[in-house]
Amino acid sequence: MISRRRLVHTALALPLATLPMRSTAQARWGRVADAAREMEQLHSLQIAQAGTEVLAEAFRGPGLNRSANIKSVSKTIVATLTGIAIDRGDLPSITATLGEAAAGLIPAAADPRVADLTMEDLVTMRAGLDRTSGANYGSWVSSTNWVANALTRPFVAEPGGRMLYSTGSFHILGAALAEASGQSLHAQARDRLARPLDIDIPPWTRDPQGYFLGGNDMAMTPRALLRFGEMIRQGGIWDGRQVVSRDWLAQSFRSRTRSPWSGLSYGYGWFLGGRGEGRFMLARGYGGQVLCVMPGLDLTVAITSDPTRPARSAGYFGDLMALIQGPVMQAALG
Repeated sequence: MISRRRLVHTALALPLATLPMRSTAQARWGRVADAAREMEQLHSLQIAQAGTEVLAEAFRGPGLNRSANIKSVSKTIVATLTGIAIDRGDLPSITATLGEAAAGLIPAAADPRVADLTMEDLVTMRAGLDRTSGANYGSWVSSTNWVANALTRPFVAEPGGRMLYSTGSFHILGAALAEASGQSLHAQARDRLARPLDIDIPPWTRDPQGYFLGGNDMAMTPRALLRFGEMIRQGGIWDGRQVVSRDWLAQSFRSRTRSPWSGLSYGYGWFLGGRGEGRFMLARGYGGQVLCVMPGLDLTVAITSDPTRPARSAGYFGDLMALIQGPVMQAALG
């Protein structure tokens, strides 16, 4: 298991050319760095294999030690906090309904079916409510009550049916976690993730009612993002402590639905794809913020990018996946 001291004070402190590897391995990872350097939207790339960082470079942007907006990678953080809330008994199960967990969030004008939405419906973005993302995002965050706005939207699909990518679903989930636990979403992120991992998750955007935005705009340093990924790769353990249960992760990595945009399967906050040693779990945020875990290769990849530019599957995000599934996998396989 990679330790905090080892992660911070060994590989991260050394430039690639001085990493204690065989020259052939240096060359392999050097080719990965060369390919990444040509991607002008990419800010930083870090890769750890079998608990050792093999590549850590900031090609542009604020660097490895300054906070970056991880955009919708925040959804994966909130999903992880959901698992921890269940582990701790704040929520009885993933099938707990909104009416059971946080009835006070439900506005009087909501469709009666809203009370029966489960935490699973929200964490898989299968609530069935009209989306708040995409073209609807601006009007949603301009509203006076983000939770009420999301919950009073019309149903455009059956709850538990198809995936409707919507930050509003995760915002409702985050507010429900706050109500069920008695702690704000930021306090949970700080106490239940940041402290065990010895990282920082600073406060971020709040809605008019004071709920921290669930599913967008969290900030972490690239190094902290990699550490979170390494904890996930190690079955929820960091420095000998079980941060989130293995059972939750096993459930998270089961396909529950499929993205209509990328075609990737989706579990509890993670996009899922690949097969065999190349099977991966992926957190993805606007602009090309990526955390990719490949258990079969003992591999964790953390990428930050320009958060102001889009990263579509047929464009920059596709290029990032080609980098991961091409040069990165080739280097990892030796």
